[in-house]
Amino acid sequence: MSDALQQETTDVLTRLIRHDTVNPPGNERVLQEELAAYLQAAGLEVELIGRTEPRPNLIARLRGKADGPTLCLLSHVDTVLAKADEWTHDPWSGHVDEAGILWGRGALDMKNHTAAEVVAAASLAREGWRPERGDLLIVAVVDEEVGGADGAIWLTENHPEKARCDYLLNEGAGALIEVEGDRTYGVCVAEKGVLRFRISTDGIAGHASNPKMGVNSLLKMAPLLQRMADHEAPFDLSDPARALFAELGIPLDGDPEGAFRALQERDPALALLVEPTLRVTLAPTRIFASDKINVIPSRTTVAVDCRTPPGADTDAALRRIHEVLGGEGYALEITEEVIGNGSSADTPLMDAIRAFIDVEDPGARVLPTMLPAFTDSRTFRDAYPDLVAYGFFPMKHTTLADSWPLVHANDERIDTRDLGVATRAYRHIAQSLLG
Repeated sequence: MSDALQQETTDVLTRLIRHDTVNPPGNERVLQEELAAYLQAAGLEVELIGRTEPRPNLIARLRGKADGPTLCLLSHVDTVLAKADEWTHDPWSGHVDEAGILWGRGALDMKNHTAAEVVAAASLAREGWRPERGDLLIVAVVDEEVGGADGAIWLTENHPEKARCDYLLNEGAGALIEVEGDRTYGVCVAEKGVLRFRISTDGIAGHASNPKMGVNSLLKMAPLLQRMADHEAPFDLSDPARALFAELGIPLDGDPEGAFRALQERDPALALLVEPTLRVTLAPTRIFASDKINVIPSRTTVAVDCRTPPGADTDAALRRIHEVLGGEGYALEITEEVIGNGSSADTPLMDAIRAFIDVEDPGARVLPTMLPAFTDSRTFRDAYPDLVAYGFFPMKHTTLADSWPLVHANDERIDTRDLGVATRAYRHIAQSLLG
């Protein structure tokens, strides 16, 4: 059975990758129609709804025998760009090599999730399984890669009852993490927020042939850039971060810096991934100064991608930002803000995940983690405040260190054995939670 599930999921993922759904523009309709036909044939109720005709979101439901919780398996079917001449295999080929590695854009982000989730639901339905209580919901949205305005945001705002759920599994974690020889699987319980901003410095324009006749705002920006290179905000530990240290057996004792040093000594690679989740981070990414090479700029502006711990409000984040930059010599303008959010690590959904890992990889454990970026989980948590949402796609044969660098990169690929692992996981979790 497991080999058949793995092969079916591999076949579905190959077909999904062959649809070029690079966003923008997305053009996900043909892919979504193919998924809808596949799920309808298995016995699920399916509908396609969207803000625009070319970009529908898919909602499929397997109704239970009695009232109970709804488990949603969520994914997005749009992808980022890929340049075929920079890849070993065509990014829209879904090529499977002799080692059983499937290549293509979306193989990890996140058509692999879509394939495993729909095969899990379809295979259960074909076997005649129906939840004893509650519903199994499959949601495949568009537009996540540019923020979700046509996908998760539109769906939860305009059709909240169709997407309402009590438990949700999405992207964000699941690859194998080896900690001092122990096998662990991450479950993303929270995501950082965004507080993007611009800082500006002012000067006086002048002819660049005589630099002392003006005041160069670009040079006044240099110390601020250097401060972002040399200074970091202090740690601000959220509940998900505390849960991670607890699971690792590292005491905090009021000293997060000491706890982090202990993690660095134990596992430097894991510490590198954990560190940005523990504090406000500042990454300057764009700079604007003079429009002409021979004019001293009167104003220089730098765009900064700032990420904040879950629950950190604007004032708390700004305090940390000003601690890094210093308090004078610049103007700051917030351009985008999303408060990070998370879910408790102690829930029936986590129990179901642990039960699966006990069966799939005896002796391994589950590790609550936090994502320094964000996914559609944040939108669903905002829409349904009581929702428990996790990121989990278990990969038994691929480590986090091997998989994370391939996301949004050239030669994105996945071990097809892990497609089987994930499909088994979603089947097991659905049956555990819904009966």
